[in-house]
Amino acid sequence: MSEIVLETKELTKFYGKAKVVNNLSLKVEKGHICGLIGPNGAGKTTVMKMLAGLTAQQSGTVELFGDGKNLDRNRRRISFLIENPMLDINMSAYKNMEYIKILKGIPSSENIDSVLEFVGLKDARDKKVKKFSLGMRQRLAIGMAILSKPEILVLDEPVNGLDPEGIVDVRKMIKRLVHEEEVTVLISSHILSELSELCTDYAIINHGCLVESITAEDLAVKCENHITLKTDNINLTATILEEKLGIGKYKVFRDEEIHIFEKTDDIKTVSRAITDSGLTILKLVNEGASLEEYYLSKVGDVNA
Repeated sequence: MSEIVLETKELTKFYGKAKVVNNLSLKVEKGHICGLIGPNGAGKTTVMKMLAGLTAQQSGTVELFGDGKNLDRNRRRISFLIENPMLDINMSAYKNMEYIKILKGIPSSENIDSVLEFVGLKDARDKKVKKFSLGMRQRLAIGMAILSKPEILVLDEPVNGLDPEGIVDVRKMIKRLVHEEEVTVLISSHILSELSELCTDYAIINHGCLVESITAEDLAVKCENHITLKTDNINLTATILEEKLGIGKYKVFRDEEIHIFEKTDDIKTVSRAITDSGLTILKLVNEGASLEEYYLSKVGDVNA
């Protein structure tokens, strides 16, 4: 059974009279990369701030590592990179790392150079941050976040403003952290195509509400070109697909509809076989979408 290391239950937050997070229940499994996606103002950053203890919820609960009581203690096992990274541009990369070491009470400086090497800044360790590119600053910020060897890393828009090379660098770092250090990641980004290269799970939110929580595997199935079929008897429909049409590549979702991945260019034959068997077709369409298209189908035509 998968271990849930981060969970919110009916989390709600108001700013004045505006409800920015609305009864949001979210689970993140150990070792997964969960993409938190939604339009501007959806509540993504606010959710992360509540997880970090930077702002308090009006109602609902946060559980970290299965514990909802000792949040401050458990937050020490997590690193948060929310909004603008805390960098002193007049200090070197090494001095910025050293400052974080002291601030977090990390007993040794031995791993500073190894972390700088991990984020690709070993040769720039003594260079002042004000001379860094945006990509180098972001890599340094991630290095500062992982200096304490967190079990969970919460990243708010870590690739925002980066060029393609910088985006690829950050992606590779996150994947290495997950695969080599078994770090769990909760990440938000406006670049949905990038999340599709990275995430194992997605949580789509809009107007502070969880619209859908879906695994990358199920999303891939939904986005693959297919025929979506819904009838008044889903079990009999599956039998007809197999016995009358010889279709074996399909998937049933929540006992409500079937996605067919064969004969996608012959929807008339599928329709005829179903109706000839006396079933009523409630839905029959060709579908398939990118992450961006799927996302827009859930939240409407807004800028992500």
